[in-house]
Amino acid sequence: MQNQKSLFQLDPDVHYLNCAYLSPQLKSVEQAGMEGMKRKNNPMYIKAHHFFDDAAEVKQLFGQMINAKAQQVAIIPSTSYGFANALNNVPCKKGQHIICVSEEFPSGYFAAHQWAKTHDAELITIGTEANITASEWHEKIMDKINDQTAAVLISSVHWSNGIRFKLKTIGAKCKMLGAKLIVDGTQSVGAYPINVVEENIDVVVCAAYKWLMGPYATGLAYYDESFNEGKPIEESWMNRTNAMNFSQLANYDHHYTEGAGRYNVGQNANMIQLPMMKAALSQILAWEVSEIQYYCESLMHQLFDFCNDIGAEVVEEDFRSNHLVGIALPESVDFDELTHCFQTRNIISSVRGSRIRISPHVYNTQNDIEAVIDAISICSK
Repeated sequence: MQNQKSLFQLDPDVHYLNCAYLSPQLKSVEQAGMEGMKRKNNPMYIKAHHFFDDAAEVKQLFGQMINAKAQQVAIIPSTSYGFANALNNVPCKKGQHIICVSEEFPSGYFAAHQWAKTHDAELITIGTEANITASEWHEKIMDKINDQTAAVLISSVHWSNGIRFKLKTIGAKCKMLGAKLIVDGTQSVGAYPINVVEENIDVVVCAAYKWLMGPYATGLAYYDESFNEGKPIEESWMNRTNAMNFSQLANYDHHYTEGAGRYNVGQNANMIQLPMMKAALSQILAWEVSEIQYYCESLMHQLFDFCNDIGAEVVEEDFRSNHLVGIALPESVDFDELTHCFQTRNIISSVRGSRIRISPHVYNTQNDIEAVIDAISICSK
């Protein structure tokens, strides 16, 4: 893949390495949003089918990305909404527990915590001790999954350190023991391949404003067929089988639309955000997710070698995600000075805990990575 910066409007003087925080907007996504906004100027041309067409296309595109049927995809406003719908339909028997990992993103942790509180169950948080490797952390997670596990809620890629959890292995054990695997795909879907069938994933929940390159306050969720008779957290008229027949809405239809349609957020027919989402997903699929990951790998190889040379800690290769990397710098690097150096050199990244988080995409070049290396070198004692 060639560099794709021309498709964005990024400031040419900025080294933007922070897609894990907020993706820049594609020109095509901006255009789709503007056209959607203009549509309401003349509402007489908005017909009943316009409330449903974009959503159907978005579901199809997202399903294609994760190898899921479009009917099993729901439009959601946030990851917390998606988790709530999932855990609202995970029963709990006496003595069961739910598992998540330490320093999980708050929306996931709070969802798991509330489920445990509601069911008077245990929340098991798999922590990491000093110097533990990603493979050792993975084994600790696997060891805790047993016949008393009701669900495992885990991010596909850890938002601060960049560990890529082995979902296929975790999913296989969950399936064998009857536990639900609920995945926060926000920090990987769109940048790293995911296959809900091969990895035995029951639920995937994604915010759209990072690697899916969509608008804020929009998200997508996959719920497998076992959730098709579940109870949604809200009752929207749009999720009923007669919803397209506006003249008959008062003839209350108690049947939900097929698949995961019952989990769509109310007013999901956002005629500005959904066209933007459609444009973003279309571009990602045109690039191909695997090619995005390869591109990021080609950029980050030099940085990984540099980190090894100076004794900086990055995730071991077998658990590494090339699009999101947390770097724990050695004591020889003055952290405060480095933060200042990043600011003066227009290097945009994030600090998460004691790590700097570098998250490139197809708009970045080797020059951006070299800027990071130079800044760290200058700030080393």
